[in-house]
Amino acid sequence: MLSKTIIAFLISLTATSGVAWMVAAACQSSDQSNSMTTDSISNTNTGTLSAKVVNAYPKLTFASPVEYTYANDGTNRVFVIEQEGKIRVFENDANTATAGTYLDIRNKVASGGEMGLLGLAFHPDFKQNGFFYVNYTKNNPRETIVSRFKASSANASQVDPASEVILFRFAQPYSNHNGGKVLFGPDGFLYVSTGDGGSGGDPQNNGQNKSSWLGKILRVDVNSTQKGQYGIPADNPFKGNSKGYREEVFAYGLRNPWRISFDDEGRLWAGDVGQNKIEEVDIITKGGNYGWRVKEANSDFNAKDNTVDEAELISPVYQYSHSNGDISITGGVVYRGSANPSLRGKYIFADYASGRIWALTPNGAKTAIAQELMAQAGAISAFGEDQKKRDSPVRFRHRKNP
Repeated sequence: MLSKTIIAFLISLTATSGVAWMVAAACQSSDQSNSMTTDSISNTNTGTLSAKVVNAYPKLTFASPVEYTYANDGTNRVFVIEQEGKIRVFENDANTATAGTYLDIRNKVASGGEMGLLGLAFHPDFKQNGFFYVNYTKNNPRETIVSRFKASSANASQVDPASEVILFRFAQPYSNHNGGKVLFGPDGFLYVSTGDGGSGGDPQNNGQNKSSWLGKILRVDVNSTQKGQYGIPADNPFKGNSKGYREEVFAYGLRNPWRISFDDEGRLWAGDVGQNKIEEVDIITKGGNYGWRVKEANSDFNAKDNTVDEAELISPVYQYSHSNGDISITGGVVYRGSANPSLRGKYIFADYASGRIWALTPNGAKTAIAQELMAQAGAISAFGEDQKKRDSPVRFRHRKNP
């Protein structure tokens, strides 16, 4: 049933071990307090969605997992990132009892809190070139590193850490708000989400500073050598500018986009963690300004030192307040399977603090409607998909500071 489920890790980043949970929804309640799936999610007579949770890999444990993905390598393998700096690999089967270490770069990674090995993306031609890309933080000095590793073959069980080639790096003024997601878009370019640099309130105004790497969605061409190990796509909004703006910037004005994903229509979704009052879901467009720190979602925050035209700021498609204990959004994925028609086309996301999960339906008016899928699913860190993604969105738990 794993090919028809949403899978998630329900684990704290500060935990030492944990399990992966298969998110499968059902109309009836479950007496398994640690289970939830989407295989049989359906609308009830009241128009609501309900769910239960089951353990996807009951024989496996992981240390602070923060990502789950696949390599499109012709195998049935899936990969889990452990925040301290390891990538685990195993067969996508509920009976799997062992998970090997695919890559171990703990000696390079500074982890803890919101730092660590945070993102993993396999090249679209991984089966031919063996390339995959990671995003991690390091200390002395504190930086984010986006780099490439090379597997000796598509089915290799381990990768040499010495194969690393760094694409780019940038300073992190504080330890929090690192973003960290890397993924390939339908255009073949690599997208990278970055937080505003941390602390609180974006004290350096990085979100609105187009010359900064921070508070952005970046987009680069990993098949080019224009800038050493990557190039700038021809239609990046600031390519060739004379104002000192970073050409890598695709969109800006973000606080801490914790998890981004593409849907079948090519839309890029982001869950952006709020400051004190509001969490938001954004659909990212090229050159878009999402308002931080001028705005926290649609609410005024701090316009000092910013001269932006507020009419040009892009509002979230959905936002929610902290009034009900929901204080730290975890961005998700759009369900594209056929096993659960009632979920198809809905964006499944969660709140880390409350454990609530919602199904969000775009209504065609640059906004969306949310239905609560589960009230207390635990501290969810991330969502992902396996190779049979049309029937299998995925989610995790971890510790991330709001």
